[in-house]
Amino acid sequence: MHLRSKPWAKGWLQDHPDIVISQDKAETMAGHWQDIFDKEQPIQLEIGSGKGQFIMNQAVAHPEINFIGMEIQETAVAIAARKSFDQYGKLPNLRYIYGNGSGVDTYFNKGEVSKIYLNFSDPWPKTRHERRRLTYKTFLQAYQQVLPDGGEVEFKTDNRHLFEYSLVSFMNFGMRWQPEDYSLDLHADPDKVAGNIETEYEQKFLAKGQPIYKVKAHF
Repeated sequence: MHLRSKPWAKGWLQDHPDIVISQDKAETMAGHWQDIFDKEQPIQLEIGSGKGQFIMNQAVAHPEINFIGMEIQETAVAIAARKSFDQYGKLPNLRYIYGNGSGVDTYFNKGEVSKIYLNFSDPWPKTRHERRRLTYKTFLQAYQQVLPDGGEVEFKTDNRHLFEYSLVSFMNFGMRWQPEDYSLDLHADPDKVAGNIETEYEQKFLAKGQPIYKVKAHF
């Protein structure tokens, strides 16, 4: 969903280049991402971080991991970064990229990212837009190039069609998962929902009684 532009967004991003990395800078950072964090720790990446609730709460819950939220919308990444800054200051283990997820393999070296999250991605339901889905094979190829061997992609959605499409896409690419890493109704399973961090969209769909689909797929 495209957000209405905020007049303060551009200025806020320009004033906080240490928190939100521009796409141009990101393209020069391969091999050096640990330098922007306080401590060298595994880096996990959310592609399409929206207004940032998930990645912010992940960073707070897991100080032993460095997190990056990547978002292509200027307004969204500004809202996300300012929200976390206003609540917690400059978190030592959270940064953002204002950039396009299709360029992820130009930002990071192999194995520099330990895990990728895809949360409630745009389903792009029309067949002619298949290539834009974040679980399309060209995106999977890019993810594989930045994750370690056997790296994990964690995918959540409310959209049954996108979930089924993504499972097929994962399998066709050679990705696999265990029964405990798969759910057709995440919040109906106490064991699988334990430790789950909710996104804004997740809370919205739960309030409507819609099931949440989730899979952790490995290359």
